Amino acid sequence: MQKLFIATIIALTISSTAFAEKEFLNHTRLMDHGDGHFMDMDGGMIMGQNTDVLPGGCDEIEATEEITVHAGHKYAEKFPGRMYAFDIQEYHFKPCTKLTVHFINDDSIRHQWMMHGLPRYLYPKGMFHMELTGPGKISGTLIFPPNDKTYLVHCDISQHMEKGMKAQLKIGKGSGDLPSIPGVTANVIQDDYRDSIPEPAVVAPATAKLAAESSDSVISGVLIIGLAIGLVLAPLLATRFKGMSAGEIVSTVFELVAKGIGIVIKLITSLINLVSSKKSIELSDK
Repeated sequence: MQKLFIATIIALTISSTAFAEKEFLNHTRLMDHGDGHFMDMDGGMIMGQNTDVLPGGCDEIEATEEITVHAGHKYAEKFPGRMYAFDIQEYHFKPCTKLTVHFINDDSIRHQWMMHGLPRYLYPKGMFHMELTGPGKISGTLIFPPNDKTYLVHCDISQHMEKGMKAQLKIGKGSGDLPSIPGVTANVIQDDYRDSIPEPAVVAPATAKLAAESSDSVISGVLIIGLAIGLVLAPLLATRFKGMSAGEIVSTVFELVAKGIGIVIKLITSLINLVSSKKSIELSDK
């Protein structure tokens, strides 16, 4: 009995540990791997950080800003059909701004906050990248170029962006809006949540009747012409094929068809030569 009691206590302890919520990690002790690349062993990573080098065209830092961005499933609840989202879908900053982003992952899976299209001479691979595996917080800094431009911000984990985790960041006046930003711009392919298939377009009775009559008249005309040709050729064909076997009849038909095609081609060739030929005109010596 005592052994059974001890085994039960151990099992409950292991179960409670397994189902406990993952600890929230504040990633502040990242290892520096050079070129603005930092990471730790707990799933935190920053790529392309720049805290002091000015982009070309920036004489000085125009503004110093800080934002806190949350990522998680619960932020997609206000966007029908989406599974993940940031809590902010659009950002505006002045050119040459030094921005520190405090990125917080509220889910127990991996999320990212990435920017693309930055100058490659300053940001390796043209991007600024922050990543967290599980609940936690990480902070990274970058300095924006002087151009008016709209940048894509998204999570690059497979299907996370397609499921809603994307935003746009405008520097200065921006360079337009990006498509399919949740709550900001229209989707490239609109979602359809109707529970029934739309009824087909109704054709006016008069139009349908006219189309049917036209179709019937065309069929009738072709049928009449075909019957007339058949009645004319029937006696001739009966005389020509009299006494022949089935194979001989088929062979004869192919020969007749080939001769007919040859005659048509000769007529078309003669017509083309007639049209393209030019008569020479003799000019008088006077």
